[in-house]
Amino acid sequence: MGGVRRFEDLVAWQRARELTRVVYVATAEGTLARDFGLRDQMRRASVSIMANIAEGFDRSRAGEFHQFLSVAKASCAELRSHVYVALDAQHLSPDRADEIMRLAEQTSRVVSGLRTLVARTRTKPRSTQPFQH
Repeated sequence: MGGVRRFEDLVAWQRARELTRVVYVATAEGTLARDFGLRDQMRRASVSIMANIAEGFDRSRAGEFHQFLSVAKASCAELRSHVYVALDAQHLSPDRADEIMRLAEQTSRVVSGLRTLVARTRTKPRSTQPFQH
């Protein structure tokens, strides 16, 4: 994680931000905008992805960062589940649902890769860990 100094530098956080932007746009339109419970759950799940990546990074300990990345990955799954509800309730078009699903899956893969990297740093001596800021 060579040049990473801030959470904003993390590709995982950047992907999560883009996903959140798309979720906010999609949930502001049509009947989904009026289904306050589902709309808010979708928004909270997407924001949770970003927030957990940021918070975990700033904890400055690999073990804690790994745990927060696990929560972020789980929030990707939660969002995907909500998308199925929105699709089944005909709040989202199949194309819009596919777009969100694709972004959520991509984000989940990037978070998973980062989790793997962080897990490796947990077993290395402190002086050789790439996760230091």
